Amino acid sequence: MIKNIGMGTGRRKTAIARVFIREGSGKLQVNNKEIASYFVTPEQVQTVRQPLMVTASDTKFDIVITVIGGGLNGQAGACRHGIARALTQVDVDNRGALKANGMLTRDSRMVERKKYGQRGARRKFQFSKR
Repeated sequence: MIKNIGMGTGRRKTAIARVFIREGSGKLQVNNKEIASYFVTPEQVQTVRQPLMVTASDTKFDIVITVIGGGLNGQAGACRHGIARALTQVDVDNRGALKANGMLTRDSRMVERKKYGQRGARRKFQFSKR
């Protein structure tokens, strides 16, 4: 049986990531795929790996992530947030380094909703005087 030693939920825009940390050799899985094959750009992979780099726990744990909603950039940010939360659960000493790098803060920026009588969230229909 596989035992999770840490769990964390990460959120960014409309993406939600559930992160499970297990003892292992540094394998990272996102939705049952290897991280490099799931995320398209190297920047997204780098974003997901940031908390591991900061805490120097790259090869200590195996990480399994299930992520839903949003686009790939939002999902990468959600994974980063979830990994940071799970690492603080594993070892409380990680909290200082992660907090200093702003990885424990939930980025609350979301798309503003479209209002009725308008073309978009803030964009109005063209006004005609005559």
